Amino acid sequence: MTTAAEFTEVSRRFGEFTAVDSLNLAIRDGELTTLLGPSGCGKTTSLRMLAGYLTPSSGTITIGGRDVTRTPPEKRDLGMVFQSYALFPHLSVADNVGYGLKLRKVSRAERTRRVGEALDLVGLGHLADRRPKALSGGQQQRVALARAIVIRPRLLLLDEPLSNLDARLRVQMRGEIRRIQAETGLTVVLVTHDQEEALEMSDRMVVMNTGRVMQEGPPDDLFPAPANRFVAEFLGYENFFHLPSRGLVTVRPELLTVRPGDDGTAAGAAPGAADGTTVPATVTSIAYRGVELRVALEAVDATGATVPLIASVRRDTVAPEDLPALLPGGRVTVSATPDHLVPLAA
Repeated sequence: MTTAAEFTEVSRRFGEFTAVDSLNLAIRDGELTTLLGPSGCGKTTSLRMLAGYLTPSSGTITIGGRDVTRTPPEKRDLGMVFQSYALFPHLSVADNVGYGLKLRKVSRAERTRRVGEALDLVGLGHLADRRPKALSGGQQQRVALARAIVIRPRLLLLDEPLSNLDARLRVQMRGEIRRIQAETGLTVVLVTHDQEEALEMSDRMVVMNTGRVMQEGPPDDLFPAPANRFVAEFLGYENFFHLPSRGLVTVRPELLTVRPGDDGTAAGAAPGAADGTTVPATVTSIAYRGVELRVALEAVDATGATVPLIASVRRDTVAPEDLPALLPGGRVTVSATPDHLVPLAA
């Protein structure tokens, strides 16, 4: 697969602060790549350098094999959707979408045709004459998306585009953006702090922290095998403990089995002390989540430290006589199969 854009040893410093530190990253042609991480991890700075709004302190950025490190944004052949949408309130939907084509001196007839195609692609052809203030947040987001893709950019850059939408619309727009990307074959770079959004939408995820790439790969490779504790925590893993022979491991809450009563393992024994997978624990709290019970527990790991554990237990798998053991203070046995334990790098 060809490379649409590439960072080579790219750093960006603001005074003494290094926002991006020696970034090496290839954006593959025709894929949706997500830059994922917490606030301050360097993802937005990386996107803004790719767009040309920031210049790297060192290193090289190429687009289509061409060095654009110091090329201004308007000469990079990019489309960008900002968090705020940045629509012109005095222009109609159609004129907002066609604004970039007008700047490029595309003929009126061609402009009308391409604007119509872009609005149909995002499902807003019937609203071409509306003003932005008459649109919902989700519709404004679609207009911004249409404006970015109508110029047929080499790369489409999305900077937290769904963060201003409510939960239902966010889920809906994830699917819409993925559909549009698949139909157009666009190369898309999406910045987000939402791991669910990244997992659902990405061909390739790039998890960042302190200006560096912690791990990258397809979601179905990265999610079951996080490289370190930071990546695991950011992807929603909540259980971390040491085993005598395996060091630090993690396991997801839904992969823990909780059974009432102590199985006879010595108090304080770590997971792995008996059959490699079992530990006695004490329930500290329980929360009802519809079909699931979220059970918080405490156990002792191989280092002798008391560690919190979280288990997601399907309500319909718990017999009525076992429910009292899941109340705070109840003694239980927690287990996981060895293949569900993920070893983590230091």
